[in-house]
Amino acid sequence: MKMQIPKERGRDRKGPLSDSSVSSRMAGERQSASCYLDERTFRLCCQLFLQHSDSIQDGWCWEQIKGADEGFMRKTILIPVRSSGLHNPHLCTKQAEHTDLIEEDVQENVEDETAGVQAVCESRAVLRYEYHVLYSCSYQIPVLYFRASTLDGRPVSLDEVWSNVHPNYRQRLLQGPWDTLTQQEHPLLGQPFFMLHPCRTEEFMKPALDLAQAEHKTANYIVTWLSVVGPVVGLDVPLSYSTSVSAPD
Repeated sequence: MKMQIPKERGRDRKGPLSDSSVSSRMAGERQSASCYLDERTFRLCCQLFLQHSDSIQDGWCWEQIKGADEGFMRKTILIPVRSSGLHNPHLCTKQAEHTDLIEEDVQENVEDETAGVQAVCESRAVLRYEYHVLYSCSYQIPVLYFRASTLDGRPVSLDEVWSNVHPNYRQRLLQGPWDTLTQQEHPLLGQPFFMLHPCRTEEFMKPALDLAQAEHKTANYIVTWLSVVGPVVGLDVPLSYSTSVSAPD
């Protein structure tokens, strides 16, 4: 993303800035990587991300809203219920009906033809997680929305989502910056979704972007961001994204 540098207000009228002043200003700029991006850059980052997803068959796709310019990235996967998580007889009974099908899908790693679901679970009880990556005009950053349900379509409550979060990430959620895992209305679909509120994205993105800038490397914002927020709610990002997906020009 090209950034326009504002003109210097305090420039000496007798001549240009001294070499030392220019060096100091450039050093300051290198230390202030922006944590925000415009919608065009967001889409370019997503496009590069999706190209790699297609090459490794990772299941991501772009969903365009009919009759509008808005869209989002989407992926659906099956996640096993943790043994210390959900204890719902209704869930266990319904999941048992799908055991044979699930085990077959797990062995063959078959992608669902309609929802792009890859069965990666090794447990009898699983949940279907659907992840959406949207652009927030208010915060000028991406936001991760998701929802979870049983295989028979029963929505999972926020408490059940919490109980299925890995214990290591659960502590991180409680202590921050992930203390804002809430249920919100999807801004494009108008349906209830869970979301990781973006208000504290800068806390982890700025150090990552500053490090990349200091090492003279380019980082795809979506790859860096999703690699941090995804695993918190069960979404893993293969390492090949970091090594193969470039940043937009």
